[in-house]
Amino acid sequence: MAKKRAAPARAKKNDKPSVSRSEPPLRFLIVEARFYREYSDLLLDGARRVLAEEGAEHDVISVPGALEVPAAIVMALEAAKAKRVAYDGVVALGCVIQGETYHFELVSNESARALMELSVDLQLPLGNGILTVDTDEQAKARLGGNHGHKGEQAARAALHMARLKRELKGR
Repeated sequence: MAKKRAAPARAKKNDKPSVSRSEPPLRFLIVEARFYREYSDLLLDGARRVLAEEGAEHDVISVPGALEVPAAIVMALEAAKAKRVAYDGVVALGCVIQGETYHFELVSNESARALMELSVDLQLPLGNGILTVDTDEQAKARLGGNHGHKGEQAARAALHMARLKRELKGR
């Protein structure tokens, strides 16, 4: 007869994995696509605000557009490894707005796919704050409007996953 397993405990929506206060501060890499500068600035401000509130350190790298974000992450992680500096996670920021061509779908899908592959393959805590919207109004609504602030949300996601990784490793 098979043993019955207890159901896993479910975390409440805002629960944070526990990290000892004696732990070194979490360190993040923020990579921001600058194609839509106005939105990039707001995304970056939100992400920085959340990381600062949580006592996390961060570095920022800027790239031209969303397709360059995954490659910049890999380059920065390799450079940090060579310098024996570690990042606990990454926050990817940018904005892609629907245009008249198929390019929107390519940029949106391929940047998201590459970020997901990096996160899974490298076991990298990553918050994806790359907006993919149809209009400027939709972008503004996701930068403090009706749909929250995606820069802040991406930083919170990266923080949560970095804390979870530390907790699972027993550090």
